[in-house]
Amino acid sequence: MKRVCVFCGSSTGRRPEYADAARALADALVERGLGLVYGGADVGLMGVLADRVLGGGGEVIGVIPLGLADRELAHAGCTELHVVDSMHERKALMASHSDAFVALPGGIGTLEELCEILTWSQLGVHQKPVAVLDVADYWSPLTRFLDRSVGEGFMLPENRARLLHATDPHALLDQLAAFHPPAREGGLSTSET
Repeated sequence: MKRVCVFCGSSTGRRPEYADAARALADALVERGLGLVYGGADVGLMGVLADRVLGGGGEVIGVIPLGLADRELAHAGCTELHVVDSMHERKALMASHSDAFVALPGGIGTLEELCEILTWSQLGVHQKPVAVLDVADYWSPLTRFLDRSVGEGFMLPENRARLLHATDPHALLDQLAAFHPPAREGGLSTSET
């Protein structure tokens, strides 16, 4: 594992724990010599995360759509900054530069990125680990939803196992490093298509 893609908010949220967690994750990435791939902005948790990795001497690859870069949201200090035409291109490029994916707290965009990359794993588009860093139980409603989805027959247990979960950045990075994709049980069930 060389680089971790982090999805997170373009705001810092209401709790100081969110920014603290972004800094702690950044420190853990730098300590392990792991590069950061992220959405390329200098605002919110994205900016906190990128600034901390850069401040620690780490690699930061930002990928931002032209429409957002034009609004002066692009982080000028990135090791590499890729300005792309669309959100679809952004997500594909972020995925191609990453060996693992982590979601910090964020809004609907963060949730959408997490769900898409998890779906890609389920469909076999990639076999990279996907995780949430659960800060102040932010992701607990999502993990309960996924557990219920399994219980109600809408998701296979082995696909539920594709989303890793931790409250500590070091424990999370350990899980990412140790990840082995679950065995596929004859592909998707009809309830997952």
